[in-house]
Parts: sequence; C-alpha cells; structure tokens
Amino acid sequence: MDTGPGRVLVVGDPETLVVLRGLAPLDGCDVEGCHGQSEALRRLRRDGHEVVVTGRSTSMEEDLAFLDDARAARPGVRGIVIVPSAERDEVIASMRAHVFALFTAPFDADALGEMVLRAIREADWKDDIELVSGLPHWLSLRVASRRLSAERLVRFMDELQTGVSAETREGLLLAFRELLLNAMEHGAGFGSGRTVEVSAVRTERAIVFHFRDPGEGFRMDELGHAAISNPTDDPVRHMERRQAMGMRPGGFGLLIARKVADELYFSESGNQVVLIKHTK
Repeated sequence: MDTGPGRVLVVGDPETLVVLRGLAPLDGCDVEGCHGQSEALRRLRRDGHEVVVTGRSTSMEEDLAFLDDARAARPGVRGIVIVPSAERDEVIASMRAHVFALFTAPFDADALGEMVLRAIREADWKDDIELVSGLPHWLSLRVASRRLSAERLVRFMDELQTGVSAETREGLLLAFRELLLNAMEHGAGFGSGRTVEVSAVRTERAIVFHFRDPGEGFRMDELGHAAISNPTDDPVRHMERRQAMGMRPGGFGLLIARKVADELYFSESGNQVVLIKHTK
C-alpha cells in the first residue's frame, strides 16, 4: 500500500482536473494535468505518479493502448479510464487490460474521487479480478476476497448494465454488491487469499448473476444475524445478534436481493446463489 500523499495525472481533460482538485477526500494529493498522451508518458517517466486518469475525448482503444505504454514508463501505475461511452465488449476489454476502474461520462464526481483515492492507496491489486470468460453475453470471473475487489467489480458491472431503466439498474447493482460482499465475508473470509466465483449472463429476456464461494454454506435457520430472518414487527432485531457476534453493521444483503430479484435460488449447501431479473 502506498504511504505518501499520492500523485495523480489527468490526461487532456481540464474539466475532470478541476473536479478532482475540488474533492475533499483528495486534499493533500498532488493532482496534475497535462495536454495529451505523449506529454503524459514523459511526465510519468520523470515524476512517478501513482495514478493516471485518461481524458474523456479519447476512445477506449486509444486509452488501453496508452495504458500499456504508461505501465512501461511507470511500472505499477494504476489507470482509471473515462470515455464518452462504452459497449459491453469494450467494458470487458478494459477488465482484461487490468484497468483499475472505468467511468463513462457523465459520471458521479464523488464516485470517481473515491476510486482515485483507493487507487492511490492500493498498490497490490492487479490480479484481484481474473477474467475466465469474457463474452458480452457471458462474463465469468474469479474475484479475490477483498473489499477493494468488490468495489472495483461493482464499478465495472455498473457500466455493463446498458439497456435497463435507471431504477432497475440501481436495484440490480445494490443486490449484486450485497451478494458479493456476503460471499466474500461469510464464505471466503475477507483477506483470506481465497476467491469468489462470479458470473453475469445476459439473455434476451433476463439478467442472471451467479455467485459461488468456497465456504461451507449455510441453512436459512442459521441466519439470525441477517435481516431476512427478522419478524415483520421487529425489522432490525438481527442488529443485536450481529453486535453480539462482533460482526460489521449490515445483514440486509439477502433481504435486498430477494426484493430486487424476480427469482432467487440457493444451492443445497448454501454456498451458491443465482439471482434472475427479467427484462421482458
């Protein structure tokens, strides 16, 4: 993990430069700009930035080629890509190319700032998301059981959910995040070195998420620490159980997933879950 204040180079995008310089979480970080990719490569060789942010005027193909050169100039540099738009195959290409995070314009400034901050702080990240199948209709991954990996994967999944309403997209991402964190926390154990298997399948009529963790699974009658087990007249009873067990606040993941999904299935052992959302 990097320990300095952090140096960020924004390439050919004065608007994004202003946005990042105005974010409180990045106070104390050295956020600089340059005119284009050629100048950026010279600056990376000379000044040693930890993070480079591409400008939104260049294409995905140009940005990925630039990041290859940027890593040669500055090994270990984390690349955050901003593009005007991205097709599903381009989002997957960015994952295959080990982009730290992807944003399409217009983007949420606070979300970008938070991801830049994580990129500054995290040096050990590159192999956290392994692409097993990278087809536009079938994405399969192995994801290291780390909160950073979850945050990065949710960001990519956000960009993949094209063609659905904003409300559906928001609910799907929330359910995806909660199921992923549940698998990491309870099945794999945060920071254990183990991985969670994740698949996202897009059919003509549905979006399907599948999660498999390496844990021993669970039974529904063992979930007193989860909101899904609460009686209707006591919707937060599980919080006391979580506190007594020394667990983080939360426990709403399965309840959220059940409300979002049109279909939700668990394996017999409880270490696999499939969420299906109909689109037609």
